[in-house]
Amino acid sequence: MAETETKEKPRSTSGFLGTVEKIGNKLPDPFWLFVILAAIVAVTSWLGHLIGMTVEDPKTGETVEVQSLLTTENISRMVTDAVENFTSFPPLGVILAVMLGVAVAEQSGLLSALVRVMVTKVSAKMLTFVVALAGVTGSVASDAIYVILIPLGAMAFHAVGRSPIVGAMVAFAASSAGFNASLILNITDLLLAGISTPAAQFVDAEYEVSPLANIFFVIPSAIVLSLIITAVTEFLMVKKARELVDHDHINYEEVSFSKAAGGSANGEAEDEEYDFTDDEEAMRIKPNEQRGLIASGISLAVFLAVFFALLFIPGSPLASQEDSFMESPLISAIAVPIALAFLVCGIVYGLAAGTVKSAADVPEFMAKGIETLVPMLVLFFAVAQFLAWFEWSNLGVWTAIKGSELLQHWSLPPLVMFAALVTMVALLNLFITSGSAQWALMAPVIVPMMMYVGVSPEVSQMLFRIGDSPTNIITPMSPYFALALTFLQRYYKHAGVGTLMSLALPYSLCMLVGWFIFFVIWYLIGIPLGPGAPMDYVG
Repeated sequence: MAETETKEKPRSTSGFLGTVEKIGNKLPDPFWLFVILAAIVAVTSWLGHLIGMTVEDPKTGETVEVQSLLTTENISRMVTDAVENFTSFPPLGVILAVMLGVAVAEQSGLLSALVRVMVTKVSAKMLTFVVALAGVTGSVASDAIYVILIPLGAMAFHAVGRSPIVGAMVAFAASSAGFNASLILNITDLLLAGISTPAAQFVDAEYEVSPLANIFFVIPSAIVLSLIITAVTEFLMVKKARELVDHDHINYEEVSFSKAAGGSANGEAEDEEYDFTDDEEAMRIKPNEQRGLIASGISLAVFLAVFFALLFIPGSPLASQEDSFMESPLISAIAVPIALAFLVCGIVYGLAAGTVKSAADVPEFMAKGIETLVPMLVLFFAVAQFLAWFEWSNLGVWTAIKGSELLQHWSLPPLVMFAALVTMVALLNLFITSGSAQWALMAPVIVPMMMYVGVSPEVSQMLFRIGDSPTNIITPMSPYFALALTFLQRYYKHAGVGTLMSLALPYSLCMLVGWFIFFVIWYLIGIPLGPGAPMDYVG
């Protein structure tokens, strides 16, 4: 291995993004943020009740009064209902259930093998697009996609004679800025729908936002975002990388998938002397992995055949008893089929590839997957209390109705409202980088407010997704920004925060604007965002 050089300390950036970094560093952890917000709700509800804050519900004509949370009854309720608030938090169960299946697919090696197949089995001309598409769709693997794809992208570009820095940036932009789009249903769909549903029920107690609510739009969005990333890379980033990066000082010995992954392909210690064949070995799809991929592909085909048979064949116990297949238990409880699909494919892959050696491996893989959710579970406890208190106080309904009255007074065209919402989300995301935390904060006001002016919750949720992920790659508050910078510094020791931001900014802006334009076209044509997900809300 080459002599290790001392890396420069990451340089701080200046200007607007420097201000974002300084402000963001002063924000509390998301857990404490929601604890503080819950306390603010309690105090505000007391003041609102004291001064008689009321509003007329335009749907029912009834007067809605802000209720104080600082009464004896409600303080007691905060204690007695705390556990129920947490356990009944809509995203909690579905995330845990799906992660059990995803964890088996990830720990068995299936997801890693799929990404490597996508990247290594394509021509040099298609490499940029395929790395981008792998990153956008790879959000199903959650955090693991960053560790897998960034070094793999750098190495794949280097292997065809292109800059590894550009390859790493393509992978980072796709995995992070494209996180909210995907070719397949993933945890994001389940999580956001679970937050949108109780927000919509402030207005309509029977309203349900399905995990499939945005699926018609996010699937083609994955292709569109991959094309945008490809265009930015080929027409702008290649030149920009030459200007910002001295390629004579790139440490090509670190452009190694096996090194980035923490070991060689067979798990043995690295040799002292670098050998490029280690990279080829790490990326190569081995015979046992090929067997696993073929077997898991067959198992997925069989699973889908059984799924659709149970969904549509008359007399099936899981077929819809109503006119719409959306009423089937397989759709209303879609988290279970998703978890089973990942579980079945992961087990079959592991048995064929030899990574699942006994029945005990499966629950062990599941346990490792649940471990990755612990920080999210801690956050969910605080979020669940905040949302419950917000609902009890009626502050959410009061704010939503007042906001809708203001929008009606201004008579803003829908597209102007949409653009404003996307911009607000994008800016807020620079400071609060947890998508679930940000939507939990915004949904109780945005969703009902937009419903009162005739915009469906599914549209509000999709607009949030459009504004949320594209700015992930330019905020130093994101843990994945730091991870990407670490990889960049392995390849180019002079890289700092400003270098990464300069390389990421064109991707961020182009994806934000391009994705919104694509949505506007979709909206004007009038195509539903998903099954049973109209553009307009008619109460």
